Amino acid sequence: MSSAVTPLFRSSGQRGFSSALRGDPRHVHARKFEREVQVQFAPEHCTVQTPEGLVHAQAGDAILTGIAGERWRVSRARFGEKYRPVPPTRAGEAGTYLSLPNGIIALQMTAPFEVLLADGLSMLTGKASDWLVDYGDGSLGVVSQAIFRTTYEILG
Repeated sequence: MSSAVTPLFRSSGQRGFSSALRGDPRHVHARKFEREVQVQFAPEHCTVQTPEGLVHAQAGDAILTGIAGERWRVSRARFGEKYRPVPPTRAGEAGTYLSLPNGIIALQMTAPFEVLLADGLSMLTGKASDWLVDYGDGSLGVVSQAIFRTTYEILG
């Protein structure tokens, strides 16, 4: 019987990179590739099934769909810092958006782990080889190896 405890990482909701990731010598700096994604905005509170777990969305939050069909939520407050509309889509309306080349830090995990999002309700589950991603805005995420490879450029 194993007594191993699954590590839990908590999104702080505060700007800046997590000391848990910054302090790990294995972390890498990366930049998001500019990619088009489809976006809808939640008309009311709902949940979004992501590959890593069920995420709560508030009215106005962006629900994105990536090139592999994966879905995720970005809070309305942070969406404009991360995505720009692709004409004819106008800011704030559903349509095609371009991800901006924002910098992140990330750590490829060697064992299963969990991430509690800043809402205090949504829990993501990562597997060994998944990436724990810190977006620098107080939010953490879980990104599979396959999605990480096509979404981020490792800078060092």
